Amino acid sequence: LDEGTRKAMGEVAVQAAKALGYINAGTVEFLVDDQKNFYFLEMNTRLQVEHPVTEEITGLDLVEQQLLIAYGEKLSFTQDDVKRSGHAIEARIYAEDPKTFFPSPGKITDLTLPTNIRIDHFLENQVTITPFYDPMIAKVIAHGETREEAISKLKIALEELKVEGIKTNTPMLLQVLGDDVFKSGIYTTGFVTKQLVKK
Repeated sequence: LDEGTRKAMGEVAVQAAKALGYINAGTVEFLVDDQKNFYFLEMNTRLQVEHPVTEEITGLDLVEQQLLIAYGEKLSFTQDDVKRSGHAIEARIYAEDPKTFFPSPGKITDLTLPTNIRIDHFLENQVTITPFYDPMIAKVIAHGETREEAISKLKIALEELKVEGIKTNTPMLLQVLGDDVFKSGIYTTGFVTKQLVKK
């Protein structure tokens, strides 16, 4: 996403929040076409699962800022204070079959977590993953100076991650990270169908 489009999207997101009188953390989502036109999709009035990506490239603790606002305090920074550094990417680890995407509940019998990388999780040996909730069991977040470095760090982390006793989508995520179309950064919402299912 080029800087001009990113800036324009940010301005529209702020306008939307102001028009609604919304004061707190939130995410405005857009779809972008091949001409770089963007279209409003939805506004989520909460932190998103992907908020660690923003935290990694800005150094801000968004949860802390959300709590400050909830207490009636002001943000501890202005938009001009926000500086982006590098590139971050997040992988959601799901308790599901990587081929069928069916849920894979069960007990974790052996666990090896990656080191030297951010991983948000509740995992430990002998934890039972039930079929009653969202299948996401962890988030692995990599930060690098470039997209390529972030992808490389994430790939290493996912190769280190071992969750025995249940199936996870880790093999599918590694397939995505190794795909040339994904690595190029130029792909569409049809990526999984076009690039992965056909293989």
